[in-house]
Amino acid sequence: MNICLNDNVFKIISEVITAADTEAYVIGGWVRDCLLKRYNADKDIDIVVIGSGIDIARKTALKVGRDIKVTVFKNFGTAMFRWKDYDIEFVGARKESYTRGSRKPVVEDGTLEDDQRRRDFTINALAISLNKDTYGQFLDPFGGTDDLKNKIIRTPLDPDRTFSDDPLRMIRAVRFATQLGFSIDKSTFRSISLNAERLKIVSQERIIAEINKIMLCDKPSVGFILLEKAGLLNIILPELDNLKGVEKKNGKAHKDNLIHSLEVLDNISPKTDNIWLRWAALLHDIAKPFTKRYTPETGWSFHGHDYKGSKMIPDIFRKLKLPLNEHMKYVQKLVDLHLRPIALSQDEITDSAVRRLLFEAGDDIDDLMLLCEADITSKNEKRKFRHLENFILVREKLREIEEKDAIRNFQPPVDGEEIIRTFGIRPGKQVGIIKNSIREAILDGVIPNDHEAARNLMLEKGKEMGLSPVDPLPDPELQ
Repeated sequence: MNICLNDNVFKIISEVITAADTEAYVIGGWVRDCLLKRYNADKDIDIVVIGSGIDIARKTALKVGRDIKVTVFKNFGTAMFRWKDYDIEFVGARKESYTRGSRKPVVEDGTLEDDQRRRDFTINALAISLNKDTYGQFLDPFGGTDDLKNKIIRTPLDPDRTFSDDPLRMIRAVRFATQLGFSIDKSTFRSISLNAERLKIVSQERIIAEINKIMLCDKPSVGFILLEKAGLLNIILPELDNLKGVEKKNGKAHKDNLIHSLEVLDNISPKTDNIWLRWAALLHDIAKPFTKRYTPETGWSFHGHDYKGSKMIPDIFRKLKLPLNEHMKYVQKLVDLHLRPIALSQDEITDSAVRRLLFEAGDDIDDLMLLCEADITSKNEKRKFRHLENFILVREKLREIEEKDAIRNFQPPVDGEEIIRTFGIRPGKQVGIIKNSIREAILDGVIPNDHEAARNLMLEKGKEMGLSPVDPLPDPELQ
């Protein structure tokens, strides 16, 4: 096991605990990932101390470097500091459990065995001794190494007890299965299904932290399918769960929109680490259940699901405790616009339509195009190829218009202040009408995107509205 202890910090800890006449072990994810040879996967090192984790953390930090800041969490008897690329956390060996209806654990001092018992899964209960006489000794009381070899997620104790102690572990089981490509043990999964409702006592912040880790996996659909099968998805995100299922009338059926959304998420995941683009992929069709209509002539339709879906995003983000800032607005924008490039790819591409898309998408146009390409999930390869070929034409047109007209994120060459100053009017409806006329004329290609053309249109529009300039106009011969 010395390969897992090849950093000098472990020897320093060993020296500190020897001097303090106590015991300590590296435990959990560091050991697991070392055995899986995932050496760069996790930079967190968990040290369990038989005694005061806070005291050993402070002494270790002092020996590593005098300028290292130790963060202490007294309520849980833990302390941590950052060194090199590692976050090293020290905790006294403990027992902990949740009472029914509580979100906070009851914590008691314990032995190493107690600490291993409280771990969520056998693969996270593996420990290596840092004690002088047994340095490097491997401790695996629950068969975690066998579970690593067999790629199984299993609880150390009876799963009902493990999940009762901390219901978040049910989502963590799904997260580890998704990250590692493991299966969840049958009895463990059965217990998740039976205890799903208990997830409601867990804080939303802890839940969304795990969901975001699932979102960042190579194939996040695996996790969401497991969440749905276990009955957790309906608790976490019922709007997404509501997408599942196929309805059929008169031989016409629509696709399963949950499966489609997960396929889009998987399609986009290899292309980006941008978690907000992944959220946009997951939620792009979120309003389809509310816009679903059937007519005998055309079959199933979901008209307006893009607009309605964008309006649902703030409430979903608020409920999930996701940030209500520019990230939320970015997801909202992509959901709102996700059909626009698809419509362009199916119709004759006009310069005006491309200008408007560039104007509305701004710097997010490239991400929008990635989303739209990921949205092509047809099993008909010819149809899929045709759509993707059309998107190449859309991209070319976007580049052409952007180079020619500089529309992306453009600000109208004549702003409200100039309109007010020119006509001597107050801010209000008239200013807005003139600004909109200039913007629309530029987007429609009626006038170029420059100040002179925009000012001339301003004067013309002002005249139509009965406005006269109060500032002297520049003499064209002097320009």
